[in-house]
Amino acid sequence: MLLPSVLFKNFPLTLLRESSLLDASLTTQSDSRAARTVAHRHRKGNFMQTTVEHGFPHQPSALAYDPKLQLMAIGTKSGAIKVYGAPGVEFTGLHRDCTAVTQIHFIENQIMAGRLLSLLDDNFIYLWELVAGAPREVGGVKKEGVVSLQEVGNYSLPGRPGIESCSATRVTVLLLLRSSDLLCIGTEGGGVYFLCNFRMQDNNKDECFVFFSSSSLPDDYRCGKSLGPVESLQEHPRQPGKILIGYSRGLVVLWDLGTCHVEQLFLGKQQLESLVWERSGNLFVSSHNDGGYSVWPVTCGNTYNHQPVSSTIPYGPFPCKAISKILWRTTQTCSPVLLYSGGMPRASYGDRHCLTIQQDKDHVTLDFTSRVIDFFTVHSTEQEREFDDPSALVVLLEEELVVIDLQTAGWPSLPTPYLAPLHSSAITCSCHISSVPPKLWERLVNAGKAQQGSWPICGGKNMAPPPKQQELLLTGHEDGTVRFWDASGVALTPIYKLGTANVFHTDCDPSDDPQDPGNDPDMQQEEEWPPFKKVGCFDPYSDDPRLGIQKISLCKYSNKLVVAGTAGQVIVLGLSDERSDHSVDVSVVDLLQDREGFTWKGHDRLEPRLRPAPFPPGFQPLVLVQCMPPASVTAVALHAEWNLIAFGTSHGFGLFDYHRRNAVCTLHPNDSLAMEGPLSRVKSLKKSLRQSFRRIRKSRVSGKKRTITTPTKQEEVAPVQRRIEPRSADDSLSGVVRCLCFADTFLRDGTHHGPTLWAGTNSGSVYAYALEVPGVGSGRVCERGGASESSVCVEAVLGKEIQLMHRAPVVSISVLDGRGKPLPDPYEASQDLAIAPDMTNAHSVLIASEEQLKVFSLPKVSAKTKFKLTAHEGCRVRKVALVVFSSTAQEDYSEHTLVCLTNMGDMHLFNIPGLRPQVRYDCIRKEDISGIASCVFTKNGPGFYLISPSEYERFSLSAKVVTEPLFSVQLDRPLEPTCVR
Repeated sequence: MLLPSVLFKNFPLTLLRESSLLDASLTTQSDSRAARTVAHRHRKGNFMQTTVEHGFPHQPSALAYDPKLQLMAIGTKSGAIKVYGAPGVEFTGLHRDCTAVTQIHFIENQIMAGRLLSLLDDNFIYLWELVAGAPREVGGVKKEGVVSLQEVGNYSLPGRPGIESCSATRVTVLLLLRSSDLLCIGTEGGGVYFLCNFRMQDNNKDECFVFFSSSSLPDDYRCGKSLGPVESLQEHPRQPGKILIGYSRGLVVLWDLGTCHVEQLFLGKQQLESLVWERSGNLFVSSHNDGGYSVWPVTCGNTYNHQPVSSTIPYGPFPCKAISKILWRTTQTCSPVLLYSGGMPRASYGDRHCLTIQQDKDHVTLDFTSRVIDFFTVHSTEQEREFDDPSALVVLLEEELVVIDLQTAGWPSLPTPYLAPLHSSAITCSCHISSVPPKLWERLVNAGKAQQGSWPICGGKNMAPPPKQQELLLTGHEDGTVRFWDASGVALTPIYKLGTANVFHTDCDPSDDPQDPGNDPDMQQEEEWPPFKKVGCFDPYSDDPRLGIQKISLCKYSNKLVVAGTAGQVIVLGLSDERSDHSVDVSVVDLLQDREGFTWKGHDRLEPRLRPAPFPPGFQPLVLVQCMPPASVTAVALHAEWNLIAFGTSHGFGLFDYHRRNAVCTLHPNDSLAMEGPLSRVKSLKKSLRQSFRRIRKSRVSGKKRTITTPTKQEEVAPVQRRIEPRSADDSLSGVVRCLCFADTFLRDGTHHGPTLWAGTNSGSVYAYALEVPGVGSGRVCERGGASESSVCVEAVLGKEIQLMHRAPVVSISVLDGRGKPLPDPYEASQDLAIAPDMTNAHSVLIASEEQLKVFSLPKVSAKTKFKLTAHEGCRVRKVALVVFSSTAQEDYSEHTLVCLTNMGDMHLFNIPGLRPQVRYDCIRKEDISGIASCVFTKNGPGFYLISPSEYERFSLSAKVVTEPLFSVQLDRPLEPTCVR
């Protein structure tokens, strides 16, 4: 056998990685991301910087682990490869075609360290390697070169028309020999190919040849029949060059690569699924499609072996599913650890996704909620060690990654510092909190403290500096939970989970179950075998769809949280460090005020618990506000300094004082109540008609005086603008409240400012209320619990009502101070946490509808400036945020900017209050409706949006605030190999 000899100069190589933005063909992971990359190549415009991806890869299909580098790789059905190490160490590669990755293998020999192979569903094999780019300068600062996962070459087996069909050369399994630069390839036709030109740079098919085929076997084993595809290739752990070749029909061949002959044959009676060597090489284990496994001895001198040492069907004698993969790991303390996936009885548990761990008398069947893709153990691989001594089991499932501690009694699962399944229950909303106070952060971490354990995948070294501030990402879910994530760095780590289901009696309330399984001996007997253990947190099924969280608002200074749900429930929660058993106050707010002729045909409200319920440390409910009718909450606002919350549904909006447990006011958007008061901008119908006729008569008179007349239509628009059709006022969705806003501003006159509430609806209406809050108005808030305060209630008076043209839905409302800056959050001004707003000059209100941005002066509510986004750009506004951009050159300089995300997936930036367009970025594909709807902005430039049900893409519009990986990977391999002919 001729193998190319290569001379290397070996020396350590350290690779640094500081950005996840790779070459255009390697930037994205999922189908949506690949399509987005292609689309961007054909679109003009600026591109924002995508920095890192959070969550669990969508549709994983392959798994690999490098025990020396301690890196893990996951392949997906869309052709992506993601490599993970210690928290903060991660990078991505993408194949040119969006084809499923079926296998990944790290190359473990020293001269090829830092490289891996991938097999795609189209039968191509790709070679990848970690490469370091040249140092670059970013923002005036010199940074190390970018490390990327770069494709080196690819290879496909040559077909031989007329002799072998295409399926005969379809690759089924790959084996990387540790002892040489050789790749073994098993095929469906039963042949084993050996690829010598391992680097695949020239795709030289002459260097791939068939070294073993079924024709090499004795006639009595072939019997004129095909042996089936090659299912497994395993190299002897102690004798390099000896390979186990397992065929689908049960035959296993021990092939000696050095002498090129069959050393031993093992004839199995069942269809083969997988093979694994025992560490000493004296035996191996085979798993089969009947749900059993066999242990085979490897002895010298015995060419034919018809019987295994033992054969076991663990969950027999009933028909069982196949054991798709099996591992055998030796330990120095007691008997070996046996791990295998599948094997469940077909009739009883054929739909279960299970993996079994056995060691002596200990037997656990891990029960997952999604399919097992692959698994491996973290164990000792040094040749001089006698035992494997596995420390952890890593299981890749279709919807999550589960890690089991094999060194702790009971084999508990370890919390994951990354790759957490964001979609453990479907995400329904999200909220970002920046600059979290240290005390709040510490209390949240303590409340959500999980079991501590050492994370086994720890390759590379995270070199990113500690974050300057702590950031939280809150996600609301369909099952009524709110999850708190540490979004301060590259790894999105779960820190706390809040459940709201225990506030209610749900459809699947355990207390409603009349039978306790623990009291039924028959059910206990059924549960004893198999010994199931529920593992993982992915649970796609909600106990009650009405529990779904729709809106979240958190005050980081008062530790008050408001969550609103699908059935009109609005819950106010406070943070507590101790467990509590208490009942929750309930207040019902009728938004329709018993309006006649209306019948609610939707779901019923959730029934609140009347008795005390246990609540763990963390956020605990203080009061439950139930909107009637129980429609989904569409908007919510919290002002903790005034103890007020506002909430809106499709039937109106309400204001609630949660300190006094008092509903202040409610209003249905279609009401004409108080619309013609002295403070209203809406004029009466008679007055409007009278003025319209006067304008028509005036235009006719002035038209007669002109010498040249040009007939024009009333609906004509300027050539640079698109025609905008007005929306119907009778739309059934016109009453939906889209946004709510509290502000301390001027509403009655230009002299006196005070609390106000603003509400925007789907029909283009904006309502402004003047609020009378006890103790507020002169810049102070009275002490809680005072006698005078408790005897006075909050009052609300409708002050202004604005109707936008074309009745475009109102997306956002923001009040600007005398300097044109957004008002600070509650407590920021009163506690000197931010610059006090300018209350000496006139304020203004910025109203963003789906079609235009408009600034009105206060208190007169006269239009100052506007930008017709739909008319000019042909798009509609979907998300709006006011963002602070800090300068990279001047530390103390920053600007407030309005950021708009449109239905076309692009972002437009405007200065405020002038609304002059600044820049436009391409962001999300316009076809990705869920991605656009899920986008959430931060206050300082970055943002998040879903690129799949389980992944967030993190981006940044700011040149200064960027969160991206910075790490090193230590490799002992050559940089430039020199071939010797």
